[in-house]
Amino acid sequence: MAGMSERPERWSQASVYPDMWADPDDDPRNSDGVSPDGELATLADFLSGYRMTLRMKCEGLDAEQLARRSVPPSTMSLLGLVRHLAEDERDWRNWISEGEPLPKLYGRRDADFDEAVADQAQVDAAFADLEREQTATDAALARHPDLGERLGKDAIAVRELLVHRIEEYARHCGHADLLRECVDGRVGQ
Repeated sequence: MAGMSERPERWSQASVYPDMWADPDDDPRNSDGVSPDGELATLADFLSGYRMTLRMKCEGLDAEQLARRSVPPSTMSLLGLVRHLAEDERDWRNWISEGEPLPKLYGRRDADFDEAVADQAQVDAAFADLEREQTATDAALARHPDLGERLGKDAIAVRELLVHRIEEYARHCGHADLLRECVDGRVGQ
């Protein structure tokens, strides 16, 4: 295993295409059949795929590797991304709420990244936080199936929020690609 200043050798688990994360037959993001019908189902499918990609990019790493800031001078780490997206899920619920906002999960601004440390209890908590916050945001939005409905104090459209969620996960999955490759050399989509 390479240290932070060493460059790990690139590798892939895939044998069919060397630049893929996993062989197409083994990739859980691949499904048989046609894509979903309808705008809402399509948006949910893309969101699900990006959420799965983030988890896949974190699989097989220990707490130190997940917390490693492998692309200096950035403060990003895979663990930080998990914490950040849990925080985002909570923030998105605040956007559509008329009530008092939920408090930040990790305290001060950027604590999601800055305080992501190599501790297995923190890793476990971050993944639990992410799952809980995703479930809560999904449930809140499920009560509003009309994509044109405007919610919250800023009257954000449900469609806009769903697209923003996809964009945020997609952008951070790109970061996860680079972070993971710098941690242990694993490449792939």
